[in-house]
Amino acid sequence: MALFEVPGWSVPNAPVAESSTSSSRKRKRPTNDTDSEKKVRSAEVNLEKIVKTLTGKSRDKDRSKAKKKKEKQKQPEDCGEKKMEISRPMPLKAVDKRGSTSSLPPAKKAKTKHEKSASQETLVKPSQSVDSLTSESGLTPMQKSMKHSLEGARFRLINEQLYKNDSKEARRLMEEDPSMYTEYHNGFRHQVQSWPTNPVDQFVSTLAKYPKKTVIADLGCGDAAIARNLIPEGMTVLSYDLKSDNPFVTETDICGRLPLPGSEGTDGHKSHGEGHVVDVAVFSLSLMGTNWPMSIREAWRILKADGELKIAEVTSRFTDIERFVNLISSIGFKLKSKVAMGMPSPHQD
Repeated sequence: MALFEVPGWSVPNAPVAESSTSSSRKRKRPTNDTDSEKKVRSAEVNLEKIVKTLTGKSRDKDRSKAKKKKEKQKQPEDCGEKKMEISRPMPLKAVDKRGSTSSLPPAKKAKTKHEKSASQETLVKPSQSVDSLTSESGLTPMQKSMKHSLEGARFRLINEQLYKNDSKEARRLMEEDPSMYTEYHNGFRHQVQSWPTNPVDQFVSTLAKYPKKTVIADLGCGDAAIARNLIPEGMTVLSYDLKSDNPFVTETDICGRLPLPGSEGTDGHKSHGEGHVVDVAVFSLSLMGTNWPMSIREAWRILKADGELKIAEVTSRFTDIERFVNLISSIGFKLKSKVAMGMPSPHQD
């Protein structure tokens, strides 16, 4: 009986014994092993090539990134150099070669024109008035009317303050509010335009006929219209006002002490005194403040013995004209004539 005999199972032949040559225990490969080795080697070679290509690409990418980074770092410097090159002035050319420069960019031409216009606007002559700088050309008729109404109201308010206070208080108000002087005189100019005649114009036409050596003191001169008209004609006009930035005007309180020589003479007696240099003293709508009689007294001090005192005031300024004339005469003046609207023009004895 065979070993491990199992019913239904059978081994047809006995196991074949191994030959003696198998004692070497060397593993023999089939004949087709050479082909597989070649395939493995080729696969290894291909793998090495793939790895090399991949590493080469990664290195190229790193190099390109580094190159781009360097280029970005160089770009600001290059831009700065380009800007500097653009901003450099063009070299001068001869007159016959300037035709080619006519094709300049329009933007640069516009910029040049703008710079010229700006420089022209900033070069304002000092002799120009404030009104020329505050043009009303951009206002509608209604806006102009409202502006004039506001200026007129402001003028009346300031005028009332100046008449109801003495000269010292008026000066204090103007020092606290420097625009008060400008606003008052702007409103005064608009008021004068509605009058049939301007007393300043009458004084200019009258005094222009006087000798060239005449010395005139304009007391409360405002914008110094008399001086601006007569000084170019060779006459001497000394202009004084409480506050002004006009080169023709000396700031002083005309109710105080004027910076001019002269004396009233012996105390308690009417006398002409000595040291006088003024031939004509003018008050053109300038008897303001509660202490205005002191300015008449100061005019007496600076006038020569045969000097003239000219006063222009509207009749509504005084309730009693005769009383006003008597007050002027009490200082030493003598009335010589009156003009329209009851404006007295006294003459010194």
